Amino acid sequence: MNAVATDNLSRVFGALADPTRRAILARLSRGEAGVQEIGKPFRMTLPAISKHLKVLEKAKLIRRGKDAQWRPCALAAAPLKDASDWIGDYRQYWEESFERLDEYLKEIQSKEKNKGENDNGK
Repeated sequence: MNAVATDNLSRVFGALADPTRRAILARLSRGEAGVQEIGKPFRMTLPAISKHLKVLEKAKLIRRGKDAQWRPCALAAAPLKDASDWIGDYRQYWEESFERLDEYLKEIQSKEKNKGENDNGK
């Protein structure tokens, strides 16, 4: 992965690290909304919401339009796919690790079952 892509990925993960920003993205997944509508469920000022939106915009997770006085925000999901792809690279590692763990547990259970049968057969 090149340095620019890594920097974008860092911004995406940084933006996703905050629960308020994740909630904002969840809201925008249902359609575009203005700052006031986005801010309704949160106990914070509109300037604080705007700061969160700027972080999301810098990470390219949202787009902000201009329609007269209204500046609608919309989800831009492509960077989420990039983050998902990056995480997906590790999926095979975890699946293989779980498969090895499963095999190990079956081996232990088999040994314990055999030991129990041998103990009962004495």
